[in-house]
Amino acid sequence: MPALACVDTAFAPLPTAGDVFIPASPTSAAVVDSSCRWSSSLSSSLYRIDGWGAPYFTANSSGNISVRPHGAETLPHQDIDLLKIVKKVTDPKSSGGLGLQLPLIVRFPDVLKNRLECLQSAFDFAIQSQGYDSHYQGVFPVKCNQDRFVVEDIVRFGSSFRFGLEAGSKPEILLAMSCLCKGSPDAFLVCNGFKDAEYISLALLGRKLALNTIIVLEQEEELDLVIDLSKKMNVRPVIGLRAKLRTKHSGHFGPTSGEKGKFGLTTTQIVRVITKLRQSGMLDCLQLLHFHIGSQIPSTSLLSDGVSEAAQLYCELMRLGAHMKVIDIGGGLGIDYDGSKSGESDLSVAYTLEEYAEAVVGTIRFVCDRRSVNHPVICSESGRAIVSHHSVLIFEAVSTVKPVVHQANPDDIQFLLEGEEARANYEDLYAAVMRGDRESCLLYVDQLKQRCAEGFKEGVLSIEQLVSVDGLCEWVLKAIGASDPVQTYNINLSVFTSIPDLWGIDQLFPIVPIHKLDQRPGARGVLSDLTCDSDGKIDKFIGGETSLPLHELDNSGGNGGRYFLGMFLGGAYEEALGGVHNLFGGPSVVRVSQCDGPHSFAVTRAVPGQSSADVLRAMQHEPELMFQTLKHRAEEVMHGKGSGDEGGEEEDDGGGDEFNNVAACLDRSFHNMPYLATEPASPSNSLSAAISNLGFYYSDEDGFDYLSV
Repeated sequence: MPALACVDTAFAPLPTAGDVFIPASPTSAAVVDSSCRWSSSLSSSLYRIDGWGAPYFTANSSGNISVRPHGAETLPHQDIDLLKIVKKVTDPKSSGGLGLQLPLIVRFPDVLKNRLECLQSAFDFAIQSQGYDSHYQGVFPVKCNQDRFVVEDIVRFGSSFRFGLEAGSKPEILLAMSCLCKGSPDAFLVCNGFKDAEYISLALLGRKLALNTIIVLEQEEELDLVIDLSKKMNVRPVIGLRAKLRTKHSGHFGPTSGEKGKFGLTTTQIVRVITKLRQSGMLDCLQLLHFHIGSQIPSTSLLSDGVSEAAQLYCELMRLGAHMKVIDIGGGLGIDYDGSKSGESDLSVAYTLEEYAEAVVGTIRFVCDRRSVNHPVICSESGRAIVSHHSVLIFEAVSTVKPVVHQANPDDIQFLLEGEEARANYEDLYAAVMRGDRESCLLYVDQLKQRCAEGFKEGVLSIEQLVSVDGLCEWVLKAIGASDPVQTYNINLSVFTSIPDLWGIDQLFPIVPIHKLDQRPGARGVLSDLTCDSDGKIDKFIGGETSLPLHELDNSGGNGGRYFLGMFLGGAYEEALGGVHNLFGGPSVVRVSQCDGPHSFAVTRAVPGQSSADVLRAMQHEPELMFQTLKHRAEEVMHGKGSGDEGGEEEDDGGGDEFNNVAACLDRSFHNMPYLATEPASPSNSLSAAISNLGFYYSDEDGFDYLSV
């Protein structure tokens, strides 16, 4: 018990009323020996960066996180320093920056391209090495990230290998159809989800527009609409069906699989669909079998079980006369969130991309060869595995909350010795501390605090006395090594807006400081967001940790004092699921590509985060009307200041300046982001100057441009 070294460990006489025991403050166990050497490689091990981040993220020699945009093929000079991006984006325009505010999403289209190419290469290699007689042709489920530029990039990057899209709603079909007009004509547009007449009409219209749309039946009743509308529109549809397999995923995402899953047809329903299609003369339209075991499939053994069952069903559909061509294995290709390479949790997977592809191809080939059925085209709907790595959320820790211990003096706790029972309790505590009896100390501290809390409620103790007791108890806990050293870091972020899966389903993401990795972290912390909600915190981290190693904040001011954290692998789902809790809107977004310039990157697109007006408008408020109402109230109040003065003199010029300042302040607040401004705003009385820093960046064929609002 090292902390006890600060007091005399020999048993001392018990204190008297005139000589109350007040020990000196023990040294905190959280203090780090400054003589200890630290390095980026040690931080990489501490935060498991090489586990969850490879091959796209690494800790560089400068102590910052670097992005390797081309994965394993990235050359040393192509690494992109995340801190340099943050500086470029957040520095004021007068200093050559973009003047955007955190929090910030940084997208790396080069990483997205690499993920697509790696997925395609893994299946191509498995197909070639196993003598498979067909090909792989994937689709991206746009529900994972509907951002226009993400979807357009996927279509463009995947055009050479016929990569398509999957949609699950009418708006998603519309955006998918529009994007695929610039993609490969052979790319699939897989239409999943619940369907009405308009949905099915859109899918059929896609075939009229020479898009390779496939209507996947999720419910048996949808078939009647498909048959009826295809005849009315004179379109020969391509139909798929989603099967409820018996194979079941036992993890968090298991409820989407098995016979009681939300979507799909049972074997009985499948047989009825076959009968109805045959009676309608449309059995040849049934060409695709789809299934979905569940997200984050943990092992290739579970994957092979599901694929084997589906392949048998595919062969049966062929036997019944359907013109089957495609087997769609759905999503489920997992990623390693915690770097453990384990199949025992929902945070990791026990296989590589190549092993995943080998299991799928080998299983389908084995079943089809045994049944003498031609090998089908293999389609997958991998979303998480494609987009998770390409997006990094950057946010700032703006302050910390540390336990403040009151340094009591003898007079402060003299009251503890008044009365026989109180004195006995105090002497028991003192004796337990001196002999190092940890269990007794915990018991006596709890009893003392409870007794004093009751005394305070009854009005017997003052607030100063209560503070003194808390200070004494905290000292005892430190002395026996039972004090909680964890600090609370207040972050300029809304968990509900930017990391909703963390709050909703306890999904954990790697969170790491993006700089200072060459310095040993001297504290442990939990993260508390800006929202007025007790759930707005992060106190669970990868590796089963309940706190995160962090650096002490530097309060000296300037950029050198800012502390930036990054949340990684959050490119799927988080943006689409995020809400506007407390009216904190979406973060700023930049698109960064690797280039051969001095910093190895170029910001090709940047968009400020949602303003207060934007999020108010999203909740049916009218910001323009609100501003006019407040401005009118300000005018009434400011002009009314002089109405009671003798002689009824009109307001002087100073009142006019005050009104202008109020109006400018209101206008600025409507147009600024709801998040904390960590840099002081430039004072201005001009309405136009108040919004001069708002803008919108875009990229065209000629490069980077800026448009002011």
